[in-house]
Amino acid sequence: MAESKTAPTFEEALKRIEEIVRSLDDGTAELDRSLELYEEGIGLVRLCSSMLDNAEKKIKILQSGEDGELIEKDFDNE
Repeated sequence: MAESKTAPTFEEALKRIEEIVRSLDDGTAELDRSLELYEEGIGLVRLCSSMLDNAEKKIKILQSGEDGELIEKDFDNE
């Protein structure tokens, strides 16, 4: 039975990106391996970016209304 591969958490992906950067930075990997690492890193960066976008959409801001009641609004980056 094949093992199902789950997406890494944000923290796991970020840690792997750091490992890839160190590997590419030391310059000891052959070209083919460097390209594999680079492609893996780009995929992980896209995954992290998507995770951050989704988290941002979930953020709510609590503001105080005129009557003192708290009003929940969507986060607006602008």
